[in-house]
Formats: sequence, structure tokens, C-alpha cells
Amino acid sequence: MNPTRITRRHWISASMTALLLATPLLGQAAGVDDAVQELQQGWEAVRYQAPANEREKRFEALAARAHALSQAHPGKAETLIWEGIIVSSLAGEKGGLGALPLVKQAKGLYEQAIQIDGKALDGSAYNSLGVLYYKVPGWPIGFGDKKQARELLQKALAINPQGIDPNFFYGEFLLENDKAENALPYLQKALQAPDRPGRSLADKGRREEVRQLMQKAKAS
Repeated sequence: MNPTRITRRHWISASMTALLLATPLLGQAAGVDDAVQELQQGWEAVRYQAPANEREKRFEALAARAHALSQAHPGKAETLIWEGIIVSSLAGEKGGLGALPLVKQAKGLYEQAIQIDGKALDGSAYNSLGVLYYKVPGWPIGFGDKKQARELLQKALAINPQGIDPNFFYGEFLLENDKAENALPYLQKALQAPDRPGRSLADKGRREEVRQLMQKAKAS
């Protein structure tokens, strides 16, 4: 057979071989995406539905699942982001100085995700890292830095200018560190942000938080 000639039968055979080799990888990717979605849904249920006295324990269990997923699939920005979000939420439930190791852990996870793909999940790593920078105390207690927070939150907004989360958190940042009237346009934009597929619970909870901040801003 002429080695430069590829018949239709040989082309089909080669194509099928390539497809069979790729199928496990496609299945693996789908499996990771499903697991990330389960973490997302788990976080939403704990954050917006669980009783306050149960949230810390539930976030601890969810953080363990998230870490196992990140370890099983290194190099996946989405798993690192959601592990960071869950660890950050756990830190928020613990509160006080005892939460600082968790906050530093979350910071490292977000930074790893940004190195892999800063635009993953619509720039959520920039947004979440920015939130840490303005909520964590500054030196010598923590790494908090308002200037760094502003830059990171603005990067998240540049990636996802219509999103509910980047507008909410930038509005919150402005309300706490700037003038209330500067925060209102971002909070209004967050309130009017389009629904996210499969995120109805989170969107409902976030919009209620937006309304509360808007009342606070108007009262300032």
C-alpha cells in the first residue's frame, strides 16, 4: 500500500481510535465539572439554608471534600477557587484570630487559581482574593491591604462587569472604605444582574444581601 495514501476505511479507523483514546479524558473532565457543581451547590445550601449553629461543622466537611477534589485534579483552577471559597466561608464562621490560618490558606488557593487561569469562573479568584484583602486585618496581624483589594476587585469587574458578585463586593468595599453614594451604582447593578444558570439559591440570597447594603448606604 502506498504509505502516503489514506483510504476512507483507514481514516475512519484512525478517527475511531483517536475518539476512543479521548473518551476517558472527556469523561474525566465531565466528572470534575460535576464534582465542582456539587461543591457549589453544597456551599449554597450551607451558606443560605443551614442553621447558624451548624454552618461551621458543615463547612469543615465540605472543605475536606473540596481539598480531596483539588488534590485529585491538580491544575484545575475551578476546584481551587471553590476550595478557597469554602475555606474562606469556614474562616468567617470561626471568626477571630483562630480564623487567620484558614484565611491564609484560602489566599494561597486563589493565587494558585489565578496563575492557572485568572478568568476561570468569570474571574472569581480575583473577586474572592480582593474580598480577603479588605476584610482581613492589615499588618502586623494579617495581610489586609485596601489598595490591593481595590485593584483585585476592579480586575474581577473588568472580566465580569454585569455579574452580581463582582458588583456586590465592589459596592460593599466602597461602602466600607469610601463614600456611600459611590457604592450605590454598583449595588444597583448587582440587584439587576442577570440570573445565573443553576444558581437560583445563591442569586436569591445575594440579592437580599444587596438590598440590605443599599439600605445601609442610603442611611449613611
